[in-house]
Amino acid sequence: MADTSDTRTPAQIEADIKARRAVLAETLDEIGVRVHPKTIVGDAKAKVVSNIDHTLGRAYVEVNRVVSDVKAKFTDDEGAPRLERIVPVALVAVGLVGVLALSTRRRKR
Repeated sequence: MADTSDTRTPAQIEADIKARRAVLAETLDEIGVRVHPKTIVGDAKAKVVSNIDHTLGRAYVEVNRVVSDVKAKFTDDEGAPRLERIVPVALVAVGLVGVLALSTRRRKR
């Protein structure tokens, strides 16, 4: 810390003033950068990108979990397909496609 006693010389006082001016100028420059519109926009963009990345990461984990759960229902412990579960689902899917195809055909007439 600077000497603040009465024994300081004018040169010491001038040196302290110069040092404080330099610190103040640096602080003002830093404040100017922080409140500059480009800095504010850049910080906001970075925050939005971070939030999107976090949300996408959570969504990926959730989708991966659902896919694993569905896969587990249609395969056994060794990874072989469980036909007793696959065949009924495939028949329902084929039936739905057939119903949709017939209803589309009837609408066109």
